[in-house]
Amino acid sequence: MPSLTRVVLAEDEVLLREGLVALLTRFDFTVCAAVGSAPDLLDAAREHEPDLVLTDIRMPPGRRDDGLRAAVALRAERPHLPVVVLSQYVQTGYAAALLDSGDGQRVGYLLKDRVAEVTEFVDTLRRVTAGGTAIDPDVVRQLLHRPRDPLAALSAREREVLALLAEGRSNASIALRLHVTEAAVGKHVGNILLKLDLPPSDDTNRRVLAVLTYLRADPAS
Repeated sequence: MPSLTRVVLAEDEVLLREGLVALLTRFDFTVCAAVGSAPDLLDAAREHEPDLVLTDIRMPPGRRDDGLRAAVALRAERPHLPVVVLSQYVQTGYAAALLDSGDGQRVGYLLKDRVAEVTEFVDTLRRVTAGGTAIDPDVVRQLLHRPRDPLAALSAREREVLALLAEGRSNASIALRLHVTEAAVGKHVGNILLKLDLPPSDDTNRRVLAVLTYLRADPAS
């Protein structure tokens, strides 16, 4: 008899966590640990070295993208670790962050609604564990309809602001350079982060991600 797939599960909603444990057990997965926070996920995954990590994106303590960050950190330690993350709504930036982690394989990004489609959900878990990749169809549709140039949605002024961000300038410095108020620069930066579909995190990290997007898209870079 083949060995059962060992899973570490992270979900802060108790009822959903218990339901997932029951579902996984029913389909011959072994749940090594079921935890309710990102730090506990890190500890459990390091202790049990599972075959698969299944985690919600929004987890305590921050209740933002803590679960995703934990998953990415674990894949930095074990690049081949299969990870499936669950999200309440479509956020293409989350999928990109996951695909950029580890070896870029053995990852899955699913909307929580997919859990109700039990057979398909379980097949996805098995496919990722076996080395495949699974991105929720709704996310794929959004990616396919995005402009090929990630900067295409930015206005001319927003491109100017992003270029100055890439130079390492502060909002105050950009305001002086463009002869506008610092508040106006802050609004432009906020619009840039929104249009580039960057996952929620601290502002400094999002600015860095915006600059990376600019550098990757700029043919002169």
